[in-house]
Order: sequence, then structure tokens, then C-alpha cells
Amino acid sequence: MILGEPGMKDVKELREYYSGRVKELSGGISGLKRAGRMLVASELVAFAAAIGFVAAYTVHGSYFWLVGTAAMLIGYVAFRRVDVSNAERVERLTALRSVYEGELDYLDGRFDRFDAGERYVDPCHEFTFDMDIFGRSSLYQRINRTVTQGGADILARCLEMKAFGPESGKALIDRRADAVERLAEMEGLRAGFMAMRRYGPIDTRAVKTALGTAGSLPLPSFASSTVARAVAVALIVVFALLIALAVFTDMPSGVPVMWGTLMFFGVLMLCSGPLRQMSKAVNSLCRQMKAYTELVRLAATTELCTVDDPCLGMSSGGEAAAYALTSFDELRRILDGLDRRGNVLGLIVFDTFLLSDFFLVRRFCRWQGMHAADMERWIDSVSVLDALVSMATFRYNEPSAGRAEIADTDGVVYDARGIYHPFLGASAVPNDLRIEDNHYYIVTGANMAGKSTFLRSLGVNYLLAVNGMPVFAAGLRVSLFSLFSSMRTSDNLSRGISYFNAELLRLGQLMEACRRSPRTLIILDEILKGTNSLDKLNGSRMFLDAISELPVTGIIATHDLELSKMADSPSGRFHNLCFEIELSDNVTYTYKITPGVARNQNATWLLRNMIRNSWPERVYDRVGTAV
Repeated sequence: MILGEPGMKDVKELREYYSGRVKELSGGISGLKRAGRMLVASELVAFAAAIGFVAAYTVHGSYFWLVGTAAMLIGYVAFRRVDVSNAERVERLTALRSVYEGELDYLDGRFDRFDAGERYVDPCHEFTFDMDIFGRSSLYQRINRTVTQGGADILARCLEMKAFGPESGKALIDRRADAVERLAEMEGLRAGFMAMRRYGPIDTRAVKTALGTAGSLPLPSFASSTVARAVAVALIVVFALLIALAVFTDMPSGVPVMWGTLMFFGVLMLCSGPLRQMSKAVNSLCRQMKAYTELVRLAATTELCTVDDPCLGMSSGGEAAAYALTSFDELRRILDGLDRRGNVLGLIVFDTFLLSDFFLVRRFCRWQGMHAADMERWIDSVSVLDALVSMATFRYNEPSAGRAEIADTDGVVYDARGIYHPFLGASAVPNDLRIEDNHYYIVTGANMAGKSTFLRSLGVNYLLAVNGMPVFAAGLRVSLFSLFSSMRTSDNLSRGISYFNAELLRLGQLMEACRRSPRTLIILDEILKGTNSLDKLNGSRMFLDAISELPVTGIIATHDLELSKMADSPSGRFHNLCFEIELSDNVTYTYKITPGVARNQNATWLLRNMIRNSWPERVYDRVGTAV
């Protein structure tokens, strides 16, 4: 099924759609910028006119000029507010345009806009290092569109099979796949979500730490008291009455002045300490909390609240999301109040007339009691939704990819039709493979024939399948099992580990992991490359014989044709597959996997041609004769 805009059938139409959105948004941004310049000019005219009216009033003394001054100042304020709103719209549309420009880059094979997840690279991981899951041009970089660090971490955990694994069960993975499909259809909402990158990197850990500190601040108990609120209201009312009496009666003006002064210094003495603690805890995160408020607003007030994912805590008909929005909105208003305290004149006026510091502390106390305990859970839900948006965008951008079927059965099931590696795109050659539980498949073939790429295509598509993401196959049916690979072992001179020693350590890690898991698929590329041919052959046979005693299924690529003789063993559990090549004037690579053992090798042929093209004819004749 093709997801997204009506009629969206292929990558060409996707590119046209994204290009159209970029063009449309660019036009809107240009119009808003023109309007912004007109608004700035209007502000200057209104302000200059107000000054002119004041000057005219000083000369002529007519109230007409005062009325004109007031009108121009009101006009200035109105123009200013519209200008600020216009600037915010420009910022939003620019961020949205950047989202669509990024997707165009993705379709063109450029991924530099997206986080590569290099911090997650772990050469010792069971499979991510071998499968190119993290790093430049990796699977993670192609999928990742997260706007929060928490979302990035969850996406990484999913691709490491730490969020969904063999123990998750078919039902949970099917729910995740349904959520990804549903979210993929919400193209506009996903783009709006991703446009929140305009707030800059959102450090989820720092926000959660700050909120935890704020939620446990020891604030004075009087602030939440009903009696204290009544007293504060009474003080404000008395102050208003004193001002009225001073204006309309013979009461000395010094009385309300003294009352207001006492109110200002009283509230300042009582509340400055708690407010200082509040500012220290959360004020530095004002912009990031604004971003979280907008993300929660999207989740609570749009179709995003209908997404049903097993890890998402803000679905349930949107009620939980609406309550979360109330909490974030209230905290944002508190942060705005703390920010406004930086205006000394405003602080004096509002504390004197309205005891604003007292009510700010009171609102924070109420927020602590009603919402603080749930904030971390809601932030975690935003992180899950953030990761889901990335998965759904990947699904939307790959209309030709399909959905895997999860087999609810014990043992390893891997039945693939037309499977290929997602990095290859249109140049990929699809292959079929059926893997039986507790069987082993030895893959032979020449250099560059496609063995390693095929092994990676099996691993990468399995990871996509168990995370509910699209798979690159005409059909894929898999059960749930652990995955372990050994394809890219390297030495470590700083730790005194040779290449061969590193291979042994990796195989030891593999065997230990297989003992712990009820069922495992192992993917190996050239066992024991770091030793001589005979030792390698004997060691490989011994290893495969030993590992076959565990609940393990395996696919092993090798250049050692002698290893293929294990298919002759009485157990009937070893099978031969190969990537054959054709040698004539040129090497022809079919990249198709077939039963049997590869017979043609290309190393000698390629080297002989290299010598013929680079050395004197007499050398080539001697070498060719020897061969």
C-alpha cells in the first residue's frame, strides 16, 4: 500500500510533492518578509507621529494633540504586536521549508542534514557495527528526523533491539507497525513536528533533571495557603481603595504611597528567596520548555493523539495528552513570569499593585502539587512520539517498501522473497532465501560477488521488521529471535590485541550470547581470517560443529570452498549457496544467490589482467604460463 498524499505512487511524485511544498513555502516567506518591512515602516511612522503630537501639544496646549498622541502610541503597539507575530510565522515557515529541503536531500542520497548517531557506534555490539546501523550514511542517519535527544536515544535503542526484541511478541510489534503506518499518513503533522528543530537541540536529559529539581524545591508552605491568598487579595483591594480615596477625597497621597511601598518590599522579602531557587532550577531551559509545550500541543490537539503505540503514554483518546498540555502550558507561563522579572520597572509596578511575585510562587507550588510528578512520564512519551515520527517519515519516503509478517512461532523463521539492501536503491538485485530453524547455510563466491552485502541485507531488514518499519523485499516472514554477527573484526594495537586475537574474542562473545538466548541467527563473514588456510578450515569446521549443538541458526560467507563439504554431513543441516560470476573478456557479476558451490574465482583473473596492462609482455607471458 502506498502511503501519504493522494496519488503518491513513487519517488518521482514524492520529489515533485516536496519541491512543490518548498516553492509554496518560499513564496509565503517572501510575502511575510515584505509585510514585515511594511510593519516596521508603520511602527516608525506611528512612533514619529506620537513624538510630533507631543511636541504640538507643548506648543498649542490642545487636548486634540494628546488624543492624537494616544492614538499613535496605540497604533505603534498594535503594529509592533503584529510584527512580532509575523516574525514568528516567518520562523515557523522557514523551519518547515527546511524540513522539505531535507527530504529532497534524502531522495537524492544526501544525508548530511541528519544526525549520524556516531555516539552510538559500538564495535563490540552484537550486530550494529557490522550492519552499518550507526555512523555516516548509516541506517540510523537515513531514518533519523528526531528533534529531541530523548527521541534520538529511543530510535537508537530500537535499532539495537533494546526496545523490541525476541521477548516482545507478535502483538506488540504489529501495534508498532500499525502506529508507523498510521503516522505515515499524517504528512503535514509530521512535518510540523520535525519543524520544531528551529528551537535548537532539545536536551531531554537536562530538561528532566531541571524538572526533577524544580519538582522537589522546598518552597514556603504559606504560598499555597488559602488564607495567604485571601490576605493578598485583601491587600490589593485596600490599596485600590486608598488610591481612589486619595484621588477623590482629601486623603493625603502619601497614605497609598506608603501602603504600596510596604506591599512591594513585603512581597520582595517573602518571595525573593523562593523565586531565586525557581529561576536557578528552570529558567535556563525556557526555550526548550517552549519547544516541549509546542510538541505536546501537537500531540494533544491533532490526529497525533490517535496514534496507538505500545510505548506511547499519551494516546487513550487524547485525554492524557490534553492533561499533559495543561501542565506544560502552566509551566511555560510560570517561566514567562520568571523571565519578565528581569524588567525592573515592570517588577516594581506589578509587585506594588498586584503582588505578582507572591502569585507566581503560589502558581509554582500548585504546579508542583498537581503536575510535577507526571512531567517525566510525559516527556518520555514525547520522546517515543519523536522516534515514531522518524520511523513514519522513513516509511513515507520508501513507497516501494513493504511490511513484514511476524510469525508467532518458536524457532528461527526467515522466509524472504525479492529481498535487497535498502542502501542500494534502484540498482539492487533482489534475492530469495528461506532459512530453516537450526540449519546452516554456507555461502561461497568470488570477491565483490555480493556475499557480504547480501548478509547485511538479511540483518538490516530483520531489524526493520521487528521495529514495525518497512522492509525492502517483495515478501518477508520472520519470527522473533536474537541476532549476532561477526563481519568486521579489527585489531586494537593500543590494547595489544592482534587481528586473530580479536576474532577469537568475537567468537567467544558470540558463543556466550547464543548460550543466553533461546534462539539466535548468526551471520558470519569469513571465520578466522587471521590464520593460515588449513588452520582456518579446521578451526571453522570445529566452531560450526560446536555451535550447532546450541539453539542457533546460521548463514556463513566464505572463500574456503573446502568448508562447503560440511553439506555432506549426515545431519543434513548444512547447505551450500553461492554467488556465481561469469569470466570471459570481462567479469560479469549476477549478484543472484543460487544453490551449490561457486566454481569461478576472480582474484587470479583480475591480477593477470592488471599485470598484462602494467608490465612488459615478457613478464606477463612468464606469469601467465606459470598460472
